[in-house]
Amino acid sequence: MKDYKKHFIVPAPPEDLYKALTNPYTIRLWTGEPAEMSTEPGTEFSLWDESIVGMNLEFEENRKIVQEWYFGDQPEDSIVTIILHPNKKGTDVELRHTNIPDEAYDDIVGGWNESYFGALIDFYTGE
Repeated sequence: MKDYKKHFIVPAPPEDLYKALTNPYTIRLWTGEPAEMSTEPGTEFSLWDESIVGMNLEFEENRKIVQEWYFGDQPEDSIVTIILHPNKKGTDVELRHTNIPDEAYDDIVGGWNESYFGALIDFYTGE
């Protein structure tokens, strides 16, 4: 099991980015895929045609998202924490993803950098 931490600068205010991460209609705008998402703790979510599935654990509007990502039978929960900090260039996103299975680590890191936050940065810069 491995952990991953990274900061991203997204050129959008925290309020807009929070909606882009939690509203299923906004998620579809930047991913091009349908999404199941709610800001109710205890609800399950699904992104990228069920490539990512899990449980929503905690929300602090415009500031924090905590989720458990499912990877099948593993002894420890894989927890994703996203914290949004206002920044003069938009939002400083603090990402922490714990207990990633070794065999999935490279794919998950690539997904965070390219498909997830890379796509959000492209969406807000108009690329």
